[in-house]
Amino acid sequence: MAFSYLIQTYTLKIFSIFACMAQAINLKPFRDFFRSEQIGGIILIFSVFVSLSIANSAVGVGFENLLDVKLGYSSSSLDLEYSLSQWINDGLMAIFFLLIGLEIKREIIEGELSSPRKASMPIFAAIGGMFLPAGIYFIFNSNLETTSGWGIPMATDIAFALGILSLLGKRVPASLKVFLAALAIVDDLGAILVIAIFYTNELHWLQLLYSAGILALLIGMNYWGVKRLFFYIIPGLFLWYFIHHSGIHATIAGVLLALTIPSNPVKKTSPLEHLEHLIVRPVNFLIMPIFALANTNIRFENKMLDGLTSPLGLGIIFGLVIGKPLGVTLFSWIAVKSGLATLPSRASWKHIFGLGLLAGIGFTMSIFIALLSFSNPDHKIEAKFSILLASILAGVSGFIFLLSLNKKRKRRIRKARISSQRKIA
Repeated sequence: MAFSYLIQTYTLKIFSIFACMAQAINLKPFRDFFRSEQIGGIILIFSVFVSLSIANSAVGVGFENLLDVKLGYSSSSLDLEYSLSQWINDGLMAIFFLLIGLEIKREIIEGELSSPRKASMPIFAAIGGMFLPAGIYFIFNSNLETTSGWGIPMATDIAFALGILSLLGKRVPASLKVFLAALAIVDDLGAILVIAIFYTNELHWLQLLYSAGILALLIGMNYWGVKRLFFYIIPGLFLWYFIHHSGIHATIAGVLLALTIPSNPVKKTSPLEHLEHLIVRPVNFLIMPIFALANTNIRFENKMLDGLTSPLGLGIIFGLVIGKPLGVTLFSWIAVKSGLATLPSRASWKHIFGLGLLAGIGFTMSIFIALLSFSNPDHKIEAKFSILLASILAGVSGFIFLLSLNKKRKRRIRKARISSQRKIA
């Protein structure tokens, strides 16, 4: 009994010590940090450095072999056996695109894209951000064997672009995140169409027909007022499967599913908002870091440097770093001046140019198109390094440019406040 009493006494003392420590340590900054938008971008960038370090270390080959490991089940009637990298890029990233699609739909119903003129702005921006970079690349590579890579600078890596923008937090208008997400979605849809039309050897029309039937079912359930998410998620899995086997990039299934999830313009939580709340943290803290680890393991080789000054490298770099911001800004300006679109709320033309710079982060989507564009291994190596360098330049310049706009705005506000105080005095 005495021994039992002794254990209870010391246990209570230990718990009281931990309770005092918890009171002494202010955990609020830690919680706020992990609830903030910036943490997702910070984890993403950290994952890129880890992946590059692994790729250029002694375990780089082992890591590549790990990504090539086959997982799943395959039979004569069901094919679900893919490499680990395919499960990440086609499976997990479909969930990321589902989240982006949910955010876009919510903004269309009750937010930044709720009017036709606001919704059309990112479409025009994306078109400019595809055509001008492709044109610049074509100028550098016309009549060469690398001409087929014109689709490379058209792409925007939506995950990394939004990750960099999230680092700015409240220093930029919230409407810019919605605008960039919508722009990148249209951009990715354009890239998927380019891949399907110009870089895919064969489309499986029967699988596309099955996909269309499932999509029609999902739209019908939304129309008939079906609210339970279960009845959307299960058909959504089949939608992913058939789109994946049709020859079109499977991530489009996430966007299509998101557009069919029921929402409402009232304050009551809708199935769309409930699903968005369920997946936002797994996407930011798990899926995106895994995606970065798997897709940025680029091994540096001597041949890469030679490719930077080749027509291939110059076309990619100038297309992404210069063509993207100019195309996005020019086509946006034309759309606004013609009365077809309006600027996002609290945004200026400088903000649009800054987002155009971030849209130049082609990264994984550009690398994906590059691998489809060339059969020559040397061209693939040159393209990878050029894309990596261009994406870093675009990301860093876009971040610095947008950050400088916020600092200038703060200085103007401070000067205006001082001037008003002097007038009162």
